[in-house]
This record gives sequence, C-alpha cells and structure tokens, in this order.
Amino acid sequence: MSLSKRALGVSPSLTLAISAKAKKMKADGLDVISFGAGEPDFDTPKYIIDAAKEALDKGFTRYTPASGTVELRKAICDKLQRENGVTYDINQIVVSNGAKHSLSNAIRALVEEGDEVIIPAPFWLTYPELVKLSDGTPVIVELLPENGFKLTPEQLRKAITPKTKAIILNNPSNPTGVVYSKEEIEALGKELLQHKQVYVISDEIYEKLIYGVQTMSIAACSEELKERTVIVNGMSKAYAMTGWRIGYTASSTELSKAMGSIQSHSTSNPNSIAQYASTVALSDKQGEKFLKEMNGVFEKRRDLMVELMAKVGLPIIKPEGAFYVMVNVKSLFGKTYDGAKITSAFDVASIMLDKLYTAVIPCESFGADDFVRLSYATGEKEIREGLSRFEKFVKGCK
Repeated sequence: MSLSKRALGVSPSLTLAISAKAKKMKADGLDVISFGAGEPDFDTPKYIIDAAKEALDKGFTRYTPASGTVELRKAICDKLQRENGVTYDINQIVVSNGAKHSLSNAIRALVEEGDEVIIPAPFWLTYPELVKLSDGTPVIVELLPENGFKLTPEQLRKAITPKTKAIILNNPSNPTGVVYSKEEIEALGKELLQHKQVYVISDEIYEKLIYGVQTMSIAACSEELKERTVIVNGMSKAYAMTGWRIGYTASSTELSKAMGSIQSHSTSNPNSIAQYASTVALSDKQGEKFLKEMNGVFEKRRDLMVELMAKVGLPIIKPEGAFYVMVNVKSLFGKTYDGAKITSAFDVASIMLDKLYTAVIPCESFGADDFVRLSYATGEKEIREGLSRFEKFVKGCK
C-alpha cells in the first residue's frame, strides 16, 4: 500500500500504548489506578441531559446548518460577550464536532505549505500534528521554568520570521496547568500587534477550570488583534460533555466563512441533539452552580496532589488551571527499579504500570522529555493511593 506523505508524517503518540495497556489491565481485574484521564470525572449535568431528551421528543434529529444552529451560535455570542468581553455576531461562529475539530478547521483554513506555526512547549500533543497535516512547519519554542513555563514577549519576538503564519496559545495549558495573567496576555498581545501577518489560535477549552487567579482572552486586547484571533472553545471540559463532541470557534467573518466551507465538505453539521443541549447548557442559570461546584472539587484535588507530591520528592509545575500536574522525573534517569532500567519518561510510565499498576502519561509527545503528566480528574481516594505508589516507586529507584 502506498500512503500519502501527509499520513506518513503524523507521529504516533507514546501515550497510546500506556493508555491501552492500562485499560486492558483494568479489564482483566487488576487494581489499576489511572492518572491519564483528559476529561472531567463528573456526569453531564441533569438539566443538559434533559435538554437532549427534549430534543429527541421534539424530533430535532435532522441536518442543521453546517456551522451550527442559529440558537447555539447566538448562545455562544452571548457567552463571549458576557464572560470574555468580546463581541461577535452569529456569522463569526462555527460550531464543530469538538474543539479538536475546531482547531483542525482553523489550521486548515490558515496554513499551507511553507507556513510556520509557533507552538510553545510543553504543548498538547495534537497541535504539531494538525500543523503537519496542513503541510505547515511547527516551530517549537521551549518554555523555561524561570518564566513559570510561560511564553514571554521576547521569546515570541525571536520565534517570528517572515514565514510565520500563526501561533497557538493554550490558556490554561494542557499539560502544564499554567495560567497567563491578564498582564501577561496583554504583553503578548502588544508584541503580536507589531507583526501584522501573524494570526493567533487561542485554545481556551480549560477557561472554566482556574484556581485563584485571573486571566483574559487575547482577543479582548484590541479590535485589531481580535480580527487576527481564532478563539477555540467547547463544551467538553466546562460542562463534562466530552462525548457530546461540541466545539466552536469565534473569528473574523472572512475566516469563519472559510472554516464553515471546509466543514461543510468534510463533516457537515455537528450532532443536532448535542447542539440543542449545548444551547441550554450555555443559557440556563443551572450551569453556573455546576461550574462552581466542579471547580471547587478540582481545586481541592489540586491542593491534595501538590501536598502529596511533596512527599514523593520530585519537582512539579504547580497548576493554576486545568486538571493536570507535570512531574519532572529526570533525576530517575540512569537508575533502576526492581531490575528495570530507567532511561526516559516513557520508561517511568511503563515500569510504574507494570510493577505498581499505576498509569501516568509520559510527556515526550508533549515536547517535555523529562516529565510525566498526572491528571487529577479522579477521586481523592485514588489520588492518595496512586501517589503512595508513586512515592514507593521513587524511593525504590537505585
């Protein structure tokens, strides 16, 4: 079989083997604790589920406009104005099959062969692959601990070339959990205003999961920058709707039209029932109560994980958002555990799963070779037991 260069150029994820093995071990009855989850461990709120049932009862099961229903796009516009201080009309909103699909639409609409896209590292592992699938070139900018693992205006300035088409900014960040302050966003925005050809793809999917800090959308910096920004968001993380597959973009009218056209010829419209439920999710006041409660639970788990990681004895990046903790495991390289040699973060993850039935995610595919990622989208009991096993692992390394 002769596959395309595009298909062959996509890198396999190192996390897939760990995740698949952990699931099989658990299915076989082993006491596996997984810190790999990239989704809230909450049920979708009842009022949203009831809205989906209502959609079915009403026969809302046919095609919708390719870019989403008018009602949902209006609800998104209202949300962006109310919560983010940015104004869009419904023709500037494209609803897609999850935020990953929204990212794909944005990159496909903007990037072509020879274009560069700046991606701060650590990054969500899908970003470079989406750029490569559009024949673009990912330009990785390594973030530094002394800067809190955040991109600085100086780093951004040095990374921009005449070939730069866009930057992907993830705030709050997966996998680090860092959150850019309003001042830091404004500083990046000020720098980007000097580079008229550069677009911003602003992935804000974790915006509702922030603990004790404040941030802003970079689109709110100025009208000029807003015209070159694609806000990417969705329902999955904020409303525990990962399986419902609803994401969206907000951008200039010209770019939204292009993304809508691409989508119309690739997937057509997103799920009609999920769109109906998402409209209710964004509009009903019950959502505020759910978001507050879920955020409180995640903040408590974050604090517990940070406290227990101090006993494990490895450096971490303390998260201010999302639901991940990144752990630096470089000090374990060259050691052995129960006869198994450790040479990489992937080895750490593999050995912990094999020997201690604990699944963590190696971060080589996230642009952070010395780290593993732990999700605290799991119960307090599992966090305590899993980190007790992690401590046992670290102390057993010789």
